[in-house]
Amino acid sequence: MLEITQINHVGLRVRDLAVSRFFYAQLGFKFITGPVGPEPVAIVEHPSGVNINLILNASADAPQSNILMQAEIKYPGFTHIALEVTDLDSVSNQLEELGITITERVEYQGARFVFIRDPDDNVIEFHQPASR
Repeated sequence: MLEITQINHVGLRVRDLAVSRFFYAQLGFKFITGPVGPEPVAIVEHPSGVNINLILNASADAPQSNILMQAEIKYPGFTHIALEVTDLDSVSNQLEELGITITERVEYQGARFVFIRDPDDNVIEFHQPASR
């Protein structure tokens, strides 16, 4: 389908709107609206145009883990969001200053990435492509 032009948004199921709003605000996301709709959903957006829908229907009794990333059985589904950055060293320093744990660092064929987890254990990758 050539009509697809970009990803419009990413939906992340979260437990607590206030906790998630604070976390994503530290990454530069601004609160737009919410909760709205039947789910309900709150929307945050980064100045780069990246939009995340925080879906506020996580079960309170669900385990505090990411079944797609931590279960021994590898279930199908989206495992992470990758945000492209221009300066991974700067991003890494900012994450460390904020007290956000970098869970993994990878370098592959000149590209570099770091991974973090949000308060609901959703995985976020910061990706600096190899020099072109």
